[in-house]
Amino acid sequence: MPALGSFGMRRTRVFGFSFLVVLPLLAGCASVIPDSGSRPATTAPAPSQPTTAPRPYQPRPSESGGVAAKPIPATPRAPFPAAAVPTDATTAAASGILAGPDFATLGVTADQAATALAAFRISCPSVQRRADVSGLTQGADWAESCNAAKNWSDSAAAAFFTRYFGTVQIGAGTAFVTGYYEPEIAGSRDRRPGYDIPIYRRPADLVDVDLGLFSDELKDKKIRGRVEGSNLVQYYDRAAIESGALDGRGLEIAYAADAAEFFFLQVQGSGRLRLPDGGIMRIGYDTQNGRGYVGIGKLLLDRGELQRGQASMQGILDYLRADPVRGAAVMNENPSWVFFREITGPGPLGAMGLPVTGRASVAADPKYVPLGAPVFLSLDRAEPNGLWIAQDTGGAIKGANRFDSFWGAGEDARAIAGGMAARGSALLLLPRASIARLIPAR
Repeated sequence: MPALGSFGMRRTRVFGFSFLVVLPLLAGCASVIPDSGSRPATTAPAPSQPTTAPRPYQPRPSESGGVAAKPIPATPRAPFPAAAVPTDATTAAASGILAGPDFATLGVTADQAATALAAFRISCPSVQRRADVSGLTQGADWAESCNAAKNWSDSAAAAFFTRYFGTVQIGAGTAFVTGYYEPEIAGSRDRRPGYDIPIYRRPADLVDVDLGLFSDELKDKKIRGRVEGSNLVQYYDRAAIESGALDGRGLEIAYAADAAEFFFLQVQGSGRLRLPDGGIMRIGYDTQNGRGYVGIGKLLLDRGELQRGQASMQGILDYLRADPVRGAAVMNENPSWVFFREITGPGPLGAMGLPVTGRASVAADPKYVPLGAPVFLSLDRAEPNGLWIAQDTGGAIKGANRFDSFWGAGEDARAIAGGMAARGSALLLLPRASIARLIPAR
């Protein structure tokens, strides 16, 4: 992502780095829950200055700051001309659907197709069970392709997608894509010298409230908070948690070495802890404190403390580490706090509860993309161009043709995701039965 205004968690999320700067904000009473996906959401503007005295931290970088990968320019395919999207459209079906070109004409490489087919197989059990809120598919539509995928040769993956899928454009078809990755930072299962940043599990007093149970006008609205006496109040914000609001409750599942890196791991929503003995502990998003996410990259840009070229994830890390007191104060201006659980087995997990695949999985808005569906991207940056599978969500990933690309783990993934922001066009691949129902032959 280009400028760190986006860093977010599937996702669950937790979502892409670029939104730390550019995405819209949500506000709420006791905080409307951003998203139930694997990563946290962006939200309302932060105060112009810190409101609490920050607790300085000792910078102990476990990953090199590095630099964002230099974009490889590309010329995107132009979207097809489309009618204006109705102002009240909130799903793909209501936004307008145009038939797209045959998949075989899109120029997807054999390697891209093979990687996407492997990811699609992972999604198949879920995609056939899930209720598709986009209005595009029904569970039975996926049966033919999922049955065929079981034994289809990866070497002929492009032929698989050509045979079982057609392409469609949703609404205007103009796409915006950011990136996320699975960070690896230094951590320890127990507190010890050099490892003193607590990583908490979900507290028992954090409650979710479905407001739709109380009023039809509040259907699909949820808040998160805690009970204090006879009142529901907002849960502790980042500054309060950093100041010890959860100390002594036995909620720690591990300890991080560096506060700034843990901050970004919270934004991502999942990651790996490299333990002192060389082992790896994988942690994933459990829940969030209900406070709106504030992108500190945007704050620093607005204040002139960073320039556009410095507002990548890597640039923000350098800023936070340069002055620990100042860095702690800036991080506390984001009131959102993410709670984790240990993940065992394959991972990280996306919003479908299934492993996501580096360079093959994207987060999308399920109101516009059926989770499990293939997506073709043609953008002004070459790295994300090609075929992906929608397997995750993100609080900031909202609307038609908005995607967050997952790049896996490691330095290359970190460099690409940390500076990813690309624009162009997108096509969805849908089972032919879905397309026949949505776009009847004339």
